[in-house]
Amino acid sequence: MTISRRQILGGAGFLAAAAALNGCAGFSGGGTNDGDEGGADTLTFTTWGSPAEEEGFRRGIDAFKAANAGVDVQLNLVPYEQIFQNIDAQLQAGTAPDLFRVDYGTIGAYSSQDQLLDLSSYFDTAASEEFLPAMWQAVQYDGKPYGVPHQTDTSALVYRTDLFEQAGITSIPDSLESAWSWDEFRQVAEQLRGSLPQDLYPFVYNWQLGGSTRWLSWLFQAGGRLFDEDLTGPAIESDAGTKALAFTQGFFTDGLVPPSSSVKSSTYADNAFAAGSTAMAFVGNFVLPSLDEAVKDFEWGATYLPRDERGACDLGGNALVATKNARNPDLAAEFLKFMTQPDQMSDFCARAMELPTLNSLVGTELDYQTRPDIAGIFVEQATTLEPGDVQQLTSPAMAAINPKMRDELEAAFTQGQPVEETLANIAAAVDEALG
Repeated sequence: MTISRRQILGGAGFLAAAAALNGCAGFSGGGTNDGDEGGADTLTFTTWGSPAEEEGFRRGIDAFKAANAGVDVQLNLVPYEQIFQNIDAQLQAGTAPDLFRVDYGTIGAYSSQDQLLDLSSYFDTAASEEFLPAMWQAVQYDGKPYGVPHQTDTSALVYRTDLFEQAGITSIPDSLESAWSWDEFRQVAEQLRGSLPQDLYPFVYNWQLGGSTRWLSWLFQAGGRLFDEDLTGPAIESDAGTKALAFTQGFFTDGLVPPSSSVKSSTYADNAFAAGSTAMAFVGNFVLPSLDEAVKDFEWGATYLPRDERGACDLGGNALVATKNARNPDLAAEFLKFMTQPDQMSDFCARAMELPTLNSLVGTELDYQTRPDIAGIFVEQATTLEPGDVQQLTSPAMAAINPKMRDELEAAFTQGQPVEETLANIAAAVDEALG
């Protein structure tokens, strides 16, 4: 692999979605998988993955084959930056794999173009209710499921215990219900600002390099929306939108975050935290292994994201899908069901430091190999994502909106562009994308 997990979940999926949407214009939708990889009892599965994810997939495939005599699943590993170009070309040629992995931000680019297998007949209401409602929503298009939510990722707040002690911060939330309000979080940041040297900052946020959609967590926390309820127009020019943007703009105008940590910065939040330049950082669970390895000079813990009108978080992670013309759709659907059974999901997530999407696993202690003392915080945080949030985040229109929203947030944070102007420009981008 030549791309990191943070790039995948930082918004690279939305850039890939744009390419996928362009490619979809040429999809013929005809033909079946006519490759020579085997017969009707053979499935082809294309994915990207870290070494831990690869191992998790191979273990799942071996278990599926053991449970289904005579069945074969051929795994094809492709670098993330190539996978969707490959999938698009194969769909056009009628040689697409039976199964592939896709991030939630990109799945709509395929389901909206009738390229994926409709799983409605394979997952009844009882089966769908086994998943977190927001994650089941993430695989829906036009009210039908076109994939299974295999795992998710989200952010939480990590902090340095020594700098908290130095600043006299002793009350740290230990549950979702006790998470800091925005006012309390701001107070903590100001308390840190008063005790730290000027070259050390209270916190850093992880919206760099395409991750600007994570700003929407603040909008959702304020009770706001990017789209209206029908997803046919913008709704960001609201009291909640004004509150969220003014609050986050203050991070920069009041010196609470490094100036170099804006939306278009190349400085990742976890790297800034590991380097000792911030007391807190918003980070995804997928960076915990590298963060734990990098930090040697201080102790650190984790707590929940701040909340305003409600709790909310960012949407990361990936679904598994079957292509519409899979050679054996029944077998493909059976594989998707198998890979999202509790035993398979818990093994994969614990191995790859990712979060489960099954209700039954949310309160279960998985065998995480890195920082099991804080991994549960990320699992709980993911439950604050609501189906309405996911409807917006997975809209195919986000592929066009995201780069423009990134430009506007950058202007607000680093150039002092007024809140009202910024919101109006984002609203215009939504209108344009929705046509």
